[in-house]
Amino acid sequence: MLRRAPSGDLSLQKQAGTMSRKLSSKMDGLPPDRYMDTNETLLVIRSQLNNLTKSMESCQSEVTEVRKDVHMIHHEIDQLQTAKDEMVDLRDSVDRLEQQQRRRKARSIDQGLTCFLVSTIFSAVLGMFQFGYNTGVINAPQQIIEEFIADVWRSRYGSEIASTTQDFIWSVAVSIFAIGGMVGGFSGGYIANRFGRKGGLIFNDFVGLAGAALMGLSHLSSSFEMLIIGRLVIGYNCGLSTSLVPMYVSEIAPVNLRGGVGIVNQLAVTIGLLLSQVLGLDQLLGTADGWPLLLGLAVCPAALQLLLLPMCPESPRYLLITRQREQEARRALRQLRHTAHIEDDVEEMKAEERAQQAESRITMLQLLRSPTLRAPLLISVIMQLSQQLSGINAVFYYSTNIFSDAQLSEQNAKYATMGVGVVMVVMTVVSILLIEREGRRTLHLWGLGGMFFFSVFITISFLVKQMISWIAFLAVISTFGFVIFFAVGPGSIPWMITAELFSQGPRPAAMSIAVLINWLCNFLVGIAFLPLKSLLEDYTFLPFSILLAIFWIFTFKNVPETKGKTFEEISGIFRPSQL
Repeated sequence: MLRRAPSGDLSLQKQAGTMSRKLSSKMDGLPPDRYMDTNETLLVIRSQLNNLTKSMESCQSEVTEVRKDVHMIHHEIDQLQTAKDEMVDLRDSVDRLEQQQRRRKARSIDQGLTCFLVSTIFSAVLGMFQFGYNTGVINAPQQIIEEFIADVWRSRYGSEIASTTQDFIWSVAVSIFAIGGMVGGFSGGYIANRFGRKGGLIFNDFVGLAGAALMGLSHLSSSFEMLIIGRLVIGYNCGLSTSLVPMYVSEIAPVNLRGGVGIVNQLAVTIGLLLSQVLGLDQLLGTADGWPLLLGLAVCPAALQLLLLPMCPESPRYLLITRQREQEARRALRQLRHTAHIEDDVEEMKAEERAQQAESRITMLQLLRSPTLRAPLLISVIMQLSQQLSGINAVFYYSTNIFSDAQLSEQNAKYATMGVGVVMVVMTVVSILLIEREGRRTLHLWGLGGMFFFSVFITISFLVKQMISWIAFLAVISTFGFVIFFAVGPGSIPWMITAELFSQGPRPAAMSIAVLINWLCNFLVGIAFLPLKSLLEDYTFLPFSILLAIFWIFTFKNVPETKGKTFEEISGIFRPSQL
């Protein structure tokens, strides 16, 4: 569209035209001699007028452009003002969301720690108590059980058993527990998806009852084969528990309490381990008549859990995301939270469901092939390795000798070893209080760093204890320090963080792989520790120190903090769009 020239510019053009016509009429009235001079002058004037007209037109064009620029500047200023207003509104919205989030967390704290939730968690972690109890129960009556094996052999074959055969049968009875654990852990993903978290635990209780009965009745039946089979069955029970229990507990807990609730798994393990040490004393059940009852008591946690679990709800996440049973999930949430205000939890689960619809069911093979899930799977595996290859088993093996070297009597050294178990229980309780304040990653780094520090001092004390007598007390202090930092970090964090790193779809398969690795390392450490001790002697802790340093570096560089994050937020860390 053509723009109309401003009225002032048109007036100037008319005046220039009028002046030109007047000059032309005056030129016609001049004498000829003056006409020529005047004509030349007029030509110059006309040329100047033409130049002036062009300059005026150019100025007019520039003025038009300036006006356009001024208009655009005004428009941009308006846009900036609008954007500023939108930023203010957005900031206000963010502030409101943060306030809502704080209110939700405060409400979650008030409503999360309900009696029903506590009772449900207690019912679930009985499976981890079973794991701790059966891990330590076989150590105290070792000599008595070896005598039982020799007596059974003698009554069957009428001859004395060879020491190598006796050692082999004992080794099988001990190590087959870990083999059963590997099988149980590996099947955890299938059981969790097939029967549910709660249903899988109930199924597992029947397995635990069978295993405990076989061990407890082995002496009455004069069959060490029953003892071995019982250890295999109870190992499967414990392996399945280490997969199902952390998964179930992490899914029923509120976001802001998930860390502390997750450490309850390790607390149950340490309590079970400590109780097995106490009951295994010579004054209690560590006798020729008492050891069948000592092993058979494994029936108690399985029976108690079998009585309590039917009164507990199924995992709301499993019901909503895996089974698409929203009403049942809402009912379970109302029971666990003891409130009708569960929309925040439901929306969080639905958000996870929408983001993970493509992962509704993921097999272990698909998990291993998935580029997106490779990073969290690697982290989960390394975290499990950092627990089993940290040297904690070596500390328990050496603890009695370390205390004896510090001039404690044999009986007092055993009590001091139980003191190590008490320290683990106490520090696990302390970890529950620290986990939501400091975070998983921070506690794990502190744990690995402290264990590295004290493992170096244990090695030093081994090397110079013959030259400096008081150095034995340094070994005692280092042993307790090592156990304290294990309880703070590697003892508890790996079990819970594996369940946190994955969304609902791949979580069961990931737990199966992680638990399989944990039990495999447990088995390998049990098999390789004595040859390693014979080979390295006083340098036995050196490989563990090196591994602890490697695990610390990996955790520092690769493990994310999951404190206060929903499962969907944690999964988003590893998606390509977030990298």
